Amino acid sequence: MCIATIAWQWNADRPLVIAANRDEFYHRPAAALQFWPGDEVLAGRDLAIETPSTWMGINRRGRFALITNVRAPSEARPDAPSRGPLVAAFLEGDLSPSRYIFDVASRRSRYNGFNLIVGSVAFDAQECWFLHTKDFGPRRLTPGIYGLSNATLDTPWPKVQRAVGRFTMDLLMRPGHDAMLDGLRDPVMAHDESLPQTGVPLDWERRLSAVFIATDSYGTRASTVLEVVRQDVTVTERRYPPDASNGVPHEQSTHQFTVRRSAHKAQPASSSSEP
Repeated sequence: MCIATIAWQWNADRPLVIAANRDEFYHRPAAALQFWPGDEVLAGRDLAIETPSTWMGINRRGRFALITNVRAPSEARPDAPSRGPLVAAFLEGDLSPSRYIFDVASRRSRYNGFNLIVGSVAFDAQECWFLHTKDFGPRRLTPGIYGLSNATLDTPWPKVQRAVGRFTMDLLMRPGHDAMLDGLRDPVMAHDESLPQTGVPLDWERRLSAVFIATDSYGTRASTVLEVVRQDVTVTERRYPPDASNGVPHEQSTHQFTVRRSAHKAQPASSSSEP
């Protein structure tokens, strides 16, 4: 996940809306958004490692999580463990969001830089937490709209500001998932004077400054909108082919379910796919 806009408890009827792009090298294998074995976790899956791993997801109990890397190439360690399992472990686990985020905070030095958001939209236990690798500790998020890319929460990179502006407008207009996904297909690059200096070459800094990225080897692989209305969850994912410079997806799917109370059987889910 490389850019995410999050509306947390923005209003009483919609406790959570997320619109996000996952950017990755095209050669890294991944599975599309789907329910994992056991029919509990709804997420895409990173297939480059054997351990369950993902960048963003939600489960039937209303537990959700997402992760982005921190772009700091001079600090990257090639032997550090993958960060995607941090999301998967929360979605498959039972620790409360607060206990889980503090547990991760205690061992974050093992990993290359990351931003982790975990939370719950369960009607009787709503909470959302954020952890940045170098922050003093986890932070509980208050109701509001947030933008996250590869620095820390609400860092005013041009792409974050553009994405949050479009996302806020969509929240007000409620245009539907297709329009929100269209908003994530923004290829505009920042002017050089506005670019962050993260340690990558200038040409890459320019390319990475767009909300939607398309290069020969790396780019936006999927766009996702996750929306919770009361306790009804809808997640739509668009998947893009390599070098999708025209922004035309090759696949889209939608999944819907109702968050279950822990003592109750899960409600039937529905899903649809289209080319």
